Amino acid sequence: RNLQLLDDMVREKELAVQNTSETLSACRLRSKMLAKQLDHVDMEIGREEEAANVAAVSRLQAVSSRLCTELERERELELTLALTLKQNLLELWQIESEQGKYDILREQLQKDEEELQMQYQEEREVRIWKEKITALQAEGTRRTREKREEEARREGEKRNKKLLEDAKRNHEKAVCFLRQSMARIHEKNAKEEVKAQEHMERRIQAVLSLKTSITSNRERLQTLQLLNKAKALEAKKEEMKMREAIQAEGGNVIREIFLHKRQQEQEKKQEAFRELQKSRKMEIVSRILQERASIHKQRKSQSSTKAIKARGKLGVPLLQSGEAWQSEETCKHADGEISQLCLQNLCSFTKVVALSISLAQDVLRESADEDTEREQSLLVPEFPGLWSQESAGFHVSLQVPRAEDPAQLAVRTMRKQMAEKKMEQLQTGILHKQTVPAQKHKGCAFHSKPSCIHFKDFDVGQIYKKKIILTNASYSVNYCRLLGISEWLKDFISVHFDPPGKMSSGMSCEFLVTFKPMINEGLEGAVMFMAQTGPFSVPLKCTVKTCILALDKELLDFGSLVVGETISQPISLTNSGALGTTFK
Repeated sequence: RNLQLLDDMVREKELAVQNTSETLSACRLRSKMLAKQLDHVDMEIGREEEAANVAAVSRLQAVSSRLCTELERERELELTLALTLKQNLLELWQIESEQGKYDILREQLQKDEEELQMQYQEEREVRIWKEKITALQAEGTRRTREKREEEARREGEKRNKKLLEDAKRNHEKAVCFLRQSMARIHEKNAKEEVKAQEHMERRIQAVLSLKTSITSNRERLQTLQLLNKAKALEAKKEEMKMREAIQAEGGNVIREIFLHKRQQEQEKKQEAFRELQKSRKMEIVSRILQERASIHKQRKSQSSTKAIKARGKLGVPLLQSGEAWQSEETCKHADGEISQLCLQNLCSFTKVVALSISLAQDVLRESADEDTEREQSLLVPEFPGLWSQESAGFHVSLQVPRAEDPAQLAVRTMRKQMAEKKMEQLQTGILHKQTVPAQKHKGCAFHSKPSCIHFKDFDVGQIYKKKIILTNASYSVNYCRLLGISEWLKDFISVHFDPPGKMSSGMSCEFLVTFKPMINEGLEGAVMFMAQTGPFSVPLKCTVKTCILALDKELLDFGSLVVGETISQPISLTNSGALGTTFK
């Protein structure tokens, strides 16, 4: 870059010197011409003075003075140009001397450029050689591919030839099979046509019967419409009579009619509620019947298995009788221990069973009456042409098996439950009654504060923690340990509990419950513990944010008004929930 800059400067100075020298030569040439003209004017002035021509002398003197002025100006310009030329020559020599210092570098640069050009030439030759090799490889690859394609084409032709031969043989076989199949299909189609014709005839008969049934039912429908219109007219007449009666008494017509309509709506709701009760009673009765049927089936299966076993070994009945005696003794022992505690529950259970049986009998009686009425109405079908004569009438009967004594059934069930519970307690050995003089502990051995762990109005993604206090409410030393939480809560709830060991009566301990909601849904479950007196649990509930809207008034009563009077009453709408909402 520096050498290029010096070369540019040399060229510029040489150009400046050349221009200055040319300008100086032109200036010297003009000076010579002006000097010659001045000499010529002087000679003319001498001749005119000799001729005594004053006017010509004056004119020539003016020309002479002008030429003298121009000559002086040209000489001054010549001096200036000479100085400029010297200065440019000096600068040019200085630049050339400076350029001479870099001759070695210039030669080295020329050598480097020549080497670079040679390197470029070698690279071009190498690249050309590689391109030739690549072209040769591509040509070889193309030839190989063409060869493979030719081989594949030949193989394909052979395969197609073989496939054509196979197809020809298969076609001959298929033609044979097709002829056989066509014969079978023709035979099947003939049978289906016969069936379709018979079915079409039956459908035509059904349509004709349906048409006759529709004409008959149309008359019934017209009759029902007339009855409904008559009922509507009668209701309007009653309403008009009621209006006239209220107006005659001087009462509020709108209020009374509103109350009357409200009473009618209430009666309809009560009727719907009675129907719902009746359906629920029917469900209860059906469940009772299903349970009794299952019990009866179990007894039959047990009796059959006992009979089969009785035909087998002789020692088995003795063993079974011994086991039965032992279980009976255990049950009696358990009943003797807890009969006083569960007598009240037994009586209540007996009452419930007796009430359910009586309820079932009433419901069955009502359903039997309704079924009888329904049977009478269903004996004549609405569209007789759609059913055969055999299925035109049907009867639904509901039979109740002979009920056993409810008291005996309740006592037997209660004894069985108590015996199973006592056997479990005796086998585990973890249940201990806690008694003090003249007192016996009842209920849960530990009380939690709060009684229910409730995470209310939670946000997904947040973390909530609650500290719960467990207090020993028994009459002696007790302990507790954590069993776990409900299975469906394990992804959201974690419990930190350090077992405190034995705790005296009235002592308390703490545990921490952490809730990490990941879904915006309500959850319910329990945290389960095991104490010396048995298991207990603390209920857990998680509720999402909800909006609870309520009005402060149910009925707006404006009282007696005068025509043209304006009365206003405010209504307050309150959202007591944690979730905001819009309304209109």
